[in-house]
Amino acid sequence: MPQAAPGGLTNPPKMLGICQSQASISEYFGKTFRSAENAYNILQPIWKRIRMYRNKSLCVVIPAYNEATQIGRVIKSLPVYIDWIVVVDDASNDETSEVVKRYRKEKEQIVLIRHEYNQGCGGSLASGYKWAIEKGMDIAVRMDGDGQMNPENLSALLDPIVEDKADYTKGNRLFTGEAYKKMPKIRFFGNAFLSLFTKIASGYWHVTDFQSGYTAIGRKALCTIDWDKMYKRYGQPNDLLIRLNVCNFRVKDVPVDPIYNVGEKSGIKIGRVIFTISWLLIRMFFWRMKEKYIIRDFHPLIFFYAMGGFFGFTTVLLFARVFYRWILWGRIPPINALAAFFSFMSASLFIVFAMWFDMEANKHLK
Repeated sequence: MPQAAPGGLTNPPKMLGICQSQASISEYFGKTFRSAENAYNILQPIWKRIRMYRNKSLCVVIPAYNEATQIGRVIKSLPVYIDWIVVVDDASNDETSEVVKRYRKEKEQIVLIRHEYNQGCGGSLASGYKWAIEKGMDIAVRMDGDGQMNPENLSALLDPIVEDKADYTKGNRLFTGEAYKKMPKIRFFGNAFLSLFTKIASGYWHVTDFQSGYTAIGRKALCTIDWDKMYKRYGQPNDLLIRLNVCNFRVKDVPVDPIYNVGEKSGIKIGRVIFTISWLLIRMFFWRMKEKYIIRDFHPLIFFYAMGGFFGFTTVLLFARVFYRWILWGRIPPINALAAFFSFMSASLFIVFAMWFDMEANKHLK
């Protein structure tokens, strides 16, 4: 026989696990407990024991660096079904840790991890994910401490993982078309530039907005990735996606609402970041080719990329020779021009076919 809950209610609805606030629960149970206030007081001990999202344990990892003005608003905005809130203070110079400690008196599920030295956003995320692995969390969500991620979108990130339709989900701010209006223009175009190259480097051709940090990861992927090897600075989302692809994890884009101008301070220097991440993507592209298509399995697209690289290098040399003769002699021998264009066309075709093979090899990871 099922035991009756306080107030005589048998088998309380699963709403306890998925509603957005304790106030809405209290209102829902108000008639049974005669008033919303009584419902809140009676159910408060239950909330402390039962959170879970659709029978999955959940923690939110919040990397924070000098976010004293924003972190409190982020903590207050989180839904009640979150089991643990893990704030990783990356050696902040302000009162970020003190603010978190004050909120911990009100919310016992808050965990504060403080780094002795700055390790970057990726380092903070790695610390939070390691904690989640040790505690046996089913899902770990990343939400930054600057308040730019809308908690109302959280369930959309969680559902594909809970329903076993994805191993990793990420927010996409570009789906709605509002991002162009809301995002700073230099960040929008920088994001678009890096998204194109990350598609090639990662093998996730169906994904975009790779710089979005609003993500959720399931336990299998959480326990598979070596977090000590993940890139620690800006570019961490790109690096992680490449590692996920090598392990054949399914990744899904989820539309989210971009939030800006809420008092956040961005430490990103676009000019330097683009070059840094571009070099990272080149290195990780070759690592993925070796790891996925040579060591773990073999795919002929390796030959196509190799031939494309060979003809690409030859194209540079041949066009350099063409321009040299044009400047020195004032004319271009037809055979030299023909050789240069033949090499260029060959390089283009080999690379396009290699990308197509890569796309086909990864289409099951949607």
